[in-house]
Amino acid sequence: MSAPIKFYYDLLSQPSRALYIFLKQTKIPVDEHPIALRKGVHLTDEYRDTVNRFKKVPAIVDNSFQLSESIAIFRYLTSQYEVDDQWYPKNNHVRARIDEYLEWQHYHTRQTCAQYWMLKYMKPRTIGPSPGDAQIVASAEAQMEKTLDMIENLWLRPGSFISGTNQISFADILAACEIEQPTMTGYDPTANRPNVGEWLKLVRQFTNPAYDEAHAILYKLKEQQQAKL
Repeated sequence: MSAPIKFYYDLLSQPSRALYIFLKQTKIPVDEHPIALRKGVHLTDEYRDTVNRFKKVPAIVDNSFQLSESIAIFRYLTSQYEVDDQWYPKNNHVRARIDEYLEWQHYHTRQTCAQYWMLKYMKPRTIGPSPGDAQIVASAEAQMEKTLDMIENLWLRPGSFISGTNQISFADILAACEIEQPTMTGYDPTANRPNVGEWLKLVRQFTNPAYDEAHAILYKLKEQQQAKL
C-alpha cells in the first residue's frame, strides 16, 4: 500500500476548503499538513523546495511528486484513486459540463468573489483605508453580483447542481467555497437568488459534516463581523 498523500492547506483558502471537503467525502488517504498563511510558512525556501514551487496552498506531495492548483490536484486524485462517479462522471456530456464550469470559474466566481472579499474585508485589516476605497469596493461588488446572477440564472435550476443533474460534483464544492468567502463581510449571496440559496443548502447537506468542519473558521469570523453591523 502506498503512503498517504501529503495535503497542505489553510481553511481560510477557498480552494483548500474545497479539496478538504472532497478528500473527506472520498476517503482518499491523506496526511494532513495545515499551513497558516498568516504566519508565512508557505513563503519559506523549505516550503518552496519540498512542497510547492509557487509558494501557495493548496498543494499535495505524492511520494516525491509535488502538485499545486486545486483543479489540477482534483483531476490527479480522480485518476489515481477509485472515487464515486458523481464527483467527476464518466458520462462525457456531464463531465464536459463540469469542466466547462471549472474553466469558467477562474475569471468569474473565483476572481470576483475573492476580489470583493479582499477589498472589503482584508484590505482594511492589513493595509488600512485609502481614498476612493468605497468606489472601488462598490465596483467589485457589482462585478461579483453579475457573476452570482449568472450562477443563479445560467448554471442552476431548482433542485439541480452545476452539472445540470441531481448529482453533486467537485464543481459544486469549489463554487460553494468561493461563494461562502464574501459572507465574512456580511454580504448575503443568496438574497434574491433562490436557486443559489437552495443549491448551497444542498451542497452543505450532501457533504456534511466535512462542509461545516471546513467552514468553521469562516463561520466564526462571519459571526464576529455580523455582531459589528
